[in-house]
Amino acid sequence: MLDNLNEDVKKRLEVAVMEVFSTSDFHKASIRDIADTAGVSFTTIYKHFGSKERLLFAFVNIWMERLTDRIEDHLKGIEDLKEKLRKVFWLHLDFYERHEELGRILFITLPMKTWMADDSFDQKRRVRLIIEVFKAGQKQGIINPHMRAGSLLDFLLGFIQRIFFMWIIRGKQEKLADEANALFEMVWQGIANPAIIEYKQPLVEE
Repeated sequence: MLDNLNEDVKKRLEVAVMEVFSTSDFHKASIRDIADTAGVSFTTIYKHFGSKERLLFAFVNIWMERLTDRIEDHLKGIEDLKEKLRKVFWLHLDFYERHEELGRILFITLPMKTWMADDSFDQKRRVRLIIEVFKAGQKQGIINPHMRAGSLLDFLLGFIQRIFFMWIIRGKQEKLADEANALFEMVWQGIANPAIIEYKQPLVEE
């Protein structure tokens, strides 16, 4: 679909799609809104995409592939498994802070049912990268071996989604990734092998 568009039209559509879907109710947004914002004819958009859903997800896939590329690139230089997961966590927060409009689309304005109906929802390459880290950790006895790797992934990504959502609700008073290390330690307590976690007795003031 996108391959058949010239670069200028593609760039204008990308900007318009991001703007319209991040600021409007998904059900009220229309191809005509996109056409007006992008300065591209309604006929051209409909001819190439056929629906606003296909138009949106064509770009969602591109945007999320950029995140996946960053994850893949960063993981190559890290040997320690915990630090790999810490980096994955930070990269997500940093990415959604840099691309707040995309975060709003994915987590606020886009109905989950609509996204689940599209192949983009699977994000197979990104999921595979993270799942492989979890499975490697389970083999090494570092990650909880009693949990499905898929459930560990759900826990990690669900926490990230909640952090982004509350960051918006609270008025973005700080950078989204500022507390990444402290927040990741909370995640780590939930995914690490209980047998290797050392629980320290908190100090009690008299």
